[in-house]
Amino acid sequence: MIRTVIIEDEAPAAKKLRNLLEKMNSDITVLATLDSIEESVKWFSVFPQPDLIFMDVQLADGLSLEIFNQATITAPVIFTTAYDQYMLQAFKSNGIEYLLKPLNAEELEQAVQKFRQFFGQNIQLENKIEQLLQQLQPPTYKDRFLVKTGQHMYHINTSEIACMYAVGKLAYTLDFTGKKHLMEDSLSTLETQLPPDNFYKVSRHLVVNIKSVRCIHTWFSGRLKLELHPTPEVELEVSRDRVPGFKEWLGK
Repeated sequence: MIRTVIIEDEAPAAKKLRNLLEKMNSDITVLATLDSIEESVKWFSVFPQPDLIFMDVQLADGLSLEIFNQATITAPVIFTTAYDQYMLQAFKSNGIEYLLKPLNAEELEQAVQKFRQFFGQNIQLENKIEQLLQQLQPPTYKDRFLVKTGQHMYHINTSEIACMYAVGKLAYTLDFTGKKHLMEDSLSTLETQLPPDNFYKVSRHLVVNIKSVRCIHTWFSGRLKLELHPTPEVELEVSRDRVPGFKEWLGK
């Protein structure tokens, strides 16, 4: 049995995470759902440590990382957030995985499996976190990508890419001339190879180059609608969960 605690200040996000966990495996039990630093500190001062914590970074009363300064936390943490700039701090604060919203079942299951494999061994938490930190290497990004059309191969420079998008299981690159290229890797793999200062994943099916963004409109349910040039053949909405991170990326 894996006893978990969810620290998340957005009720829909907390509900979604709980539902995903319950569908994933019957041996996962959610002991509590906490929505603030204050409530979390009180909970950990009263109850025994869980086996695993799911924690958002941005809470209504501040950064959740402050909890580690006010309470004793010995359980490993899977961070779930719309912001990517706190990753190193998270791994120094019992973090074993850092998932960007919106969460999907596959990534969440991989993170839980990582917990099962890594923490099934009889090793002190401090040693495990140190091992994970040692595995963290400065990310490297590609200057160009190999593209194959029929029997011919050629490359496209990263600076020429206006966006990458997925249609079903296929991933495509659209360059600034409007030409579409079928890619061999999935969009989730390709996005990790793009420099984050220039590219942002606005939804599960679309990664945009900041130079392709021509206009941004407010949209329904807290979402944003983009005008891109050139325009790919997919929906051009920024998912509600990704709006805060998208705005921060634009203002870098």
